[in-house]
Amino acid sequence: MPNRSTAQRAKEDLREGKSPSTAAGEFVHEEIEHVRKGKHGARSPRQAIAIGLSKARRAGVPLPQPGAGKTSKETRKKASRDYERGQFGAGASRSRRASRARERVLEQEPRDSASRRALSAHARRAARKRGSESRHEAAQKAAETKGARGRENAARKAARTRGAKKVA
Repeated sequence: MPNRSTAQRAKEDLREGKSPSTAAGEFVHEEIEHVRKGKHGARSPRQAIAIGLSKARRAGVPLPQPGAGKTSKETRKKASRDYERGQFGAGASRSRRASRARERVLEQEPRDSASRRALSAHARRAARKRGSESRHEAAQKAAETKGARGRENAARKAARTRGAKKVA
């Protein structure tokens, strides 16, 4: 069950007009924190992200299932079921016994899958799968949505890091 504050932040993101994937990011962040703090583990960064996305769908974030060819049929079916449950409240809740069994399995998984290094490697792998045009468009959109102050801060940071590299 996600924290109430996480669900509220996600709802706030949606009210502000942000995309469903941005709102779902709140749940992913929460899941990564759970792994880092030792509440449970994850086999890989992808599993931690998948758990967060599943929670987001069940909490009502309008995040559709992944397209055909992106994931397995079972995963898409599960995502569809989670989405339905979040949108319409359909589907029976998991039994206490099944829920505990799931937690016990996750408790056995490693904690380092949510480390900065593991997440960074995952992000690089995911970016490599996308084309340069797609990455360029994302960067352009990020610059636009950052706002004047955000761009100013980013420019300052870039100047600082450039300066640091010259000294080294």
